[in-house]
Order: sequence, then structure tokens, then C-alpha cells
Amino acid sequence: MSKEEIEFIGKQVKDMYGTYIGKVIGTITDIDGSVQTVGVDCGSEGLKQIAFEQLVIQGQYVIFIPRWRLDAQRLLREKGLTMRRIRALMDIVSENDDMKEDAELIHEKYKMKLLTLDETERQIKEKLEKRLGELDGQLKSIRMLRFDAKLQNKSNEISDAKYDLVKTHTVEIIEHIEHEKAEITSIQRRINDLSVESGERIESPKQDVHSAAISYLGKVESPSPSQPTTPVSANLGVGTSIPTTPTPKPVAIGADGDEAPQDSDWLKRISSS
Repeated sequence: MSKEEIEFIGKQVKDMYGTYIGKVIGTITDIDGSVQTVGVDCGSEGLKQIAFEQLVIQGQYVIFIPRWRLDAQRLLREKGLTMRRIRALMDIVSENDDMKEDAELIHEKYKMKLLTLDETERQIKEKLEKRLGELDGQLKSIRMLRFDAKLQNKSNEISDAKYDLVKTHTVEIIEHIEHEKAEITSIQRRINDLSVESGERIESPKQDVHSAAISYLGKVESPSPSQPTTPVSANLGVGTSIPTTPTPKPVAIGADGDEAPQDSDWLKRISSS
């Protein structure tokens, strides 16, 4: 177990949107010493075992990353890479007809990969829709609670100070929920855009691609103009601007050690909580 993995024991856990979850009290390891799950004391909800890859250290906190975010990040990264490989395959054949036979050997590999990713994409979309439904339910419950507090205040059952306290806490929770909803919506849009681009790449190859390339990439009746060739980004930001001052890079303690730093917007929320 590395130094970073040991140091996070005893730290408080928050999610990416600033909501307090609990405190790390221990880990469950494999026979080789690698961490499998992390035990988090969640108070009345008891001890929860969280997958090690869903946690990163950020300052004095351990940040919990939702499973839907990791799955969506992996999908966008893999599908983006597969599409770039297909574009490269088309370019190679258009530049050298002698490479057609070699290209045909790996075309089926990427075709099957896209089919697999399409099924994964369908499952992730269902998870995202389900999560949005859960968040909408939470918003409704919170707003009912806040309205009832207002009613109690107007009927002189609770003081203005108590009502202001209720309002402060509920506004904070609503902000967390709205941040998560905005990110889910952004990810849904990116997945849909990538799906559209994927379909256009397969169904409408570039006009200048050699006919030999078209023969194995799929017949088209009316090839459309070439599509942008800018690589699809693997980051899952919500569109926040880059901070003017350097933000400390979170230490990844999960399995994907090469993941990019998480978005600066939630880092700011964590540090300000």
C-alpha cells in the first residue's frame, strides 16, 4: 500500500458537489496488498464499502466520484479513440492503395468495438436518466421542506432566525443538486454528439478517400463533405473556465492512475465548504 493510500484513512469524505458523506475508517485489501474497497462511516446510514477507484485525495478531504461519471468518462475516451483510429485507417488507405488488404484485417476489429461501445452507451444513458430522476425527486422533497418552514414561520411556530437557518441549508443542498444535474446534462450532450459523429464517419466517408477504402468501410450513395478531424476530448468538464491561479492536482488513489485532474469547479466548491 502506497503512502497516499495510507494517508487518506481518517479523512472526511465529500462528493464532487460538496455534500458531506462520512469518514474513511479503513480498507479491504486483496492478497497482494492492493486496496479493493474503502470503508466509509456514513453515520446513521452505517458503514459503506466504496470502490477504491471512486476516491481521490484533495487536500484534507477524500473526494467521492460517482460511478456514472467514471463510466461515462471511460466511454467517451474509448469511443473517441476508436473513431480516431477509423479516421486514421481511412487516411492510410487513401494515401496508399497497397495497404488496403492490411486495413481490411483490422477493420472488423474496430467495427466490433463500436458495436460493443454502442451497448455500453445505451446502459450509461439509462443510468444517467435514472440519476436525473433521483435528483428531481430530491429537489421536490427539499422544496417542500423549505415551503413548510416558511408556513411555520408565517404562523409564528418558528422564529425568523430558525427559518433563515432552514433556508440557508436547503439552498446549499439545492446548489449541489443543480451542479450534478448540469454535469449530467453536459455529459449526455457530449455522448449524443459523439454518437452522431460516429454514425456520420461510418456512413459518409470523406469524398477524397480512395474507392478501395469505401469498399470496406461501407458503401455510400452520396458521400457528404468531410467532417472535422479534431480529436474528441476525453475530459468530462462541465465547461468551466480555467482558473487564473494554479489549482493543486488531486492525487488519484484509484486504479486509473493516469486520469486527468478533475474539474476545477468542484475543487473550488470543496475548498470553500
